[in-house]
Amino acid sequence: MGTVTRPETPSPGPSIRSRLAARPDPWLLVVAVVAPVITSLVLIPWRGRLDTADSALFLVVVIVAVASTGRRLAAFVSAVTAALSFDFFLTRPYYSFRISGHQDLITELLLLVVGVAVGELAARGRIHRQDAVESRQTVAHLHSVTELVATGQEPELVIRAALEELSEQLSLRHCYFTRHDPGNLPARVTPDGEVTIAGQRWLTEDLGLPTSRVDLPVRSQGWLLGHFVLHPTPGLAVARHRLLSAVALADLVGSVLLANDSELAVAGAPGGAPGTSPQGSA
Repeated sequence: MGTVTRPETPSPGPSIRSRLAARPDPWLLVVAVVAPVITSLVLIPWRGRLDTADSALFLVVVIVAVASTGRRLAAFVSAVTAALSFDFFLTRPYYSFRISGHQDLITELLLLVVGVAVGELAARGRIHRQDAVESRQTVAHLHSVTELVATGQEPELVIRAALEELSEQLSLRHCYFTRHDPGNLPARVTPDGEVTIAGQRWLTEDLGLPTSRVDLPVRSQGWLLGHFVLHPTPGLAVARHRLLSAVALADLVGSVLLANDSELAVAGAPGGAPGTSPQGSA
C-alpha cells in the first residue's frame, strides 16, 4: 500500500553508546595538543616570579576550555599535554621531564585528574543535551501523524506519513507497508520496543537492526492488521526509545485501519477482513 526508500547515505544513528564511542574532530585534537604548549611558552618569562601552582592554574583554564566541548578523548589529550608542558617548561630543571619536587609531582597529577573529571562531566552534559533534542524530535514525529489521525485523514495518507517518519527515525534504507503476511521474517519489533530473533532479544543500541528485513506488526484491539517491513542500514545503532516511537506509529496506523474496516469495527467480530487476523494467529 505504501513504500519509502531513503538515499544511500543515511544520517548517523543516535544511540548513547555510539555517541560515547564517537571520536572528536581532528582540529579539536590539534587544539588539545597545541593550546597547553603555547600557554606554557607564554608563561616562560614569568616562571621565576610565579609560583608553580599559579602557572598550573593557567593550564587548568586551557584544559577546562577543551573539555567543555564534551569530548573525553580531547580532554584527556589536553590534560596529558598540559602536564608534560608544565613539567618541561615551568618546573626545575627546565627543559627536562625530570621532576625534582614532590609538590610539582602532585600538581602534575592534579592536572590529569582535572582533565579526566571535567571531560567526563562535560561529556555527560553533552549526551543529556542530545537526548533532550532527540526527545523533542520524537514527539514532533508522533504529533505529525497523530494530527492526521485526529483530523480523520484517509488511511493511505496516514500510512504514507508513518512510512516517512519510520524511515527518518530508524535511518532505514527502505520500508513498506502490507496488509498481507510478509513471509518468514526472523526479526520482529515487539510492543515494548525491543527486537527479537527467534525469541531472543537483539541489542540494537550496540549492533543495530538485524538481518535485511525486520517486521513491525500493526495491531489494534487485539487484531493484527498489517506489517511495516523495515530494511535497516547494516550496523547502524538504533536507540530503544526510537523503536518505542516506531511501535507507537504502528499503533496509530492500526487504529485508523480498524476504524475504517467495518467488518472488524463491529464489536471485534471474528472472521475479519482479508489480510487481517486476531493478534497471535499470524
